[in-house]
Amino acid sequence: MTTSEEVVAEIRDLRVEVDGRLILDGVGLTARAGKVTALIGHSGSGKTTTGLALLGEFPEGARTTGSVRTAGHVVGYVPQHPAAVLNPARRVGALLRDIARRQGGRRAEVRERVREALRLARLPDPDGTLRRFPHQLSGGQQQRVVLAQALLLGARVLVADEPTTGQDVLTREGVVAELAAVARRGVAVVLLSHDLEAVRQLADEVVLLRGGRVADRGTAASVLAALPRQATAPPREARARRAVRLETRGLTASHRTPAGPLEVLDAVGVEVAAGECLALVGRSGSGKTTLGRCMAGLHPAYRGEVLLDGRPLARTLRSRTRPELAAVQYVFQDVRAAFDAYRPVRDQVARTAVRLRGVDPREARRAAERVLGRLGLPAELVGRRPGGLSGGELQRAALARALLAEPQVLICDEITSGLDAVTREGILGVLGELRARSGLSLLFITHDLAAAGALADRIAVLDGGRVVEAGPAGRLFDAPEHPMTEALLRSDSR
Repeated sequence: MTTSEEVVAEIRDLRVEVDGRLILDGVGLTARAGKVTALIGHSGSGKTTTGLALLGEFPEGARTTGSVRTAGHVVGYVPQHPAAVLNPARRVGALLRDIARRQGGRRAEVRERVREALRLARLPDPDGTLRRFPHQLSGGQQQRVVLAQALLLGARVLVADEPTTGQDVLTREGVVAELAAVARRGVAVVLLSHDLEAVRQLADEVVLLRGGRVADRGTAASVLAALPRQATAPPREARARRAVRLETRGLTASHRTPAGPLEVLDAVGVEVAAGECLALVGRSGSGKTTLGRCMAGLHPAYRGEVLLDGRPLARTLRSRTRPELAAVQYVFQDVRAAFDAYRPVRDQVARTAVRLRGVDPREARRAAERVLGRLGLPAELVGRRPGGLSGGELQRAALARALLAEPQVLICDEITSGLDAVTREGILGVLGELRARSGLSLLFITHDLAAAGALADRIAVLDGGRVVEAGPAGRLFDAPEHPMTEALLRSDSR
């Protein structure tokens, strides 16, 4: 019988070097059955590299020393960007049943194991989920499908890379509870996270990485108490609203399914003025990302209108003019899927200015380096391919790429969810400065209510594809009127 002190995986004095850059320097970690070990640290500190080492995976061209031992145990992995490990051409049901069949049993037993994994991963409507393709799920739903895959594999070690990223506060509580339940079943959980509240709730041991080295190690209480407190954003001054810049009228959108169109938005009308930030909040699957994608020309299956400065926009990117493409830019939640894996990041950022604004390539490259540097990404780092950057670093590069278009509207889909507290504050500060200086309008899709409160002038709450409450940010935080808004605020305050 497994004891809670059994060591099921161990890293000793791990050193990883890529192209002369030291990624990890003498990192050690012990994963024990039934225990949660959390790795924390700023973006680029080496958390994901350490976690992937338990799967025997290292960056391309890496030189390594030290040891990684898993004693032959299966290691499951829940990545920060779940779409990267979900086959886009296969329905969720087919993906999960293939894994469940490896354990043998009759068809009914396989189906029951799949449904149980979905239940444990807190996915509502399992039948509907099984019929969908990955792209028809929200980022939070994709994350939970990958968690269900790991559960079906019967892993003795689970590496969870930002598992609460992209989750609404209610579902986040479910993920935290499930990871705790996974540990109680004797699985060793290695949690890589910027979500310090999740770390505080779950971790038996916390390892703080800084610059690829272990800077601190101990209980959650001792390590987190030594960290600097996150600054609170100062209250914003009230401002008069300007003319409406981007809006939707009667927007009803659907996804295609084998059973026919599945409606995900129902007659939604929202608007954002010049220089204003509108935050879209709500549970995973409420329609937030679909609404943003419709406005950006990425989801043409809708009825109704999307208007820029009062003029209807074409439904698809291909039908929009170059100025219209530049005017409305989208920063994706799954940033790795949005970059070409084989071209340097700086070149991809600069290409936006060349393609959409006709800027000379040399000037575009200099502009890209300026914007990237302002976001904390030095020239040496962005000269690499996307695989050489952490998730948080790549998220900032994606923001820089959108800004190179000099947009009128920036649609940000969970852009702070994979960032450490310091970087998150820096990004929010940059967005605030851009609004003040250039009149940039923001559509801020988020589960991070603290970020919404710090940045947004107004908030719209979505539930079941409808806007159930909307109004000034201060009013919604102080006196919510709809039960969903109250539930989100109540859960976020715990």
